[in-house]
Amino acid sequence: MDLELRHLRIVCAVAAAGSVTKAAAALGLAQPAVTAQLRRIERTLGGQLFERGRNGVRPTALGDLVLARARVLLPAARQLHDDAVRLAAAVSRADADSSALVRLGTTGSPYLAEMVRLLERSDPATEVVTSASFRASELLDQVRGDRLDCATIGCCGEHGMPKDADLEVHKVAVEPVCVMLHEAHPASSLAEVPLALLADEHWAWLPGDGCLDECFVAACARAGFSPRTGYESDSATCIEMSRTGRAVTLCLPTRRAPGVVVRPIAGGPLRWVHMMVWPARAAGTTLPKLLLQRAAEAYGQIVAATPEYADWLSHNPTFGPAAP
Repeated sequence: MDLELRHLRIVCAVAAAGSVTKAAAALGLAQPAVTAQLRRIERTLGGQLFERGRNGVRPTALGDLVLARARVLLPAARQLHDDAVRLAAAVSRADADSSALVRLGTTGSPYLAEMVRLLERSDPATEVVTSASFRASELLDQVRGDRLDCATIGCCGEHGMPKDADLEVHKVAVEPVCVMLHEAHPASSLAEVPLALLADEHWAWLPGDGCLDECFVAACARAGFSPRTGYESDSATCIEMSRTGRAVTLCLPTRRAPGVVVRPIAGGPLRWVHMMVWPARAAGTTLPKLLLQRAAEAYGQIVAATPEYADWLSHNPTFGPAAP
């Protein structure tokens, strides 16, 4: 006999009631049936679960073990059931009006906020829900599992773009990885900063599951040095590291904050590819085309709001928005 949740409920009921007879009454079962089930459970587990005496039953050491595990498993199973019911109901509601609900995941795309605004402005009935992760792989799993309609992610260089047959991938833009410096840093006045000038700096960057850290170390090696201590942290902490002069932060060119400046690395040794990913089965439907259009519009607007970067792009045509 395989142990089932109903068997664990019987064990817990007997322990709580202190007797098989009272447990049977609480469960709405006949006492002989509960006794027979308890014996089968004990045979399956290989030992006695309760000691029987004049004052009722008391758990054995084996019984205490089973009860401890059952008291974890039974509430978890109940929670699983309740969560599944709620999710099924939510999916059912979304299916009833799928055109009005767009589920987006992001690793922190700079154009996402404007993209959401454009989507909701173009169709006021559209509801956009978002979720975030530092790990693109986590979002891609959600796209495959139909828990997201689209993921806006990035990767270090085009070799990092997903190649799965079950995913459709479209580039939005290619950007240079830049450095964020304290506004009084000696290199802050340069239009582009050679990596070699930063050989003595500490470094900061956001976490992720790509190869940016490896590519950065390789770029430093080509510039003739090995980077010093690195700090992997959240966006606010990285900005503070640069603002206080504690570290130089690797960032994207449209990032702005008080007390810091952002400059491209001379020669563009590191590239960041912005992309949108949706299920391959959705290719040819209207939603992916709409999302890509709104992403392109949003990206164009954030570039236009950063004049020095827009000017830099005009002299570096291998970077910038992807071809439609």
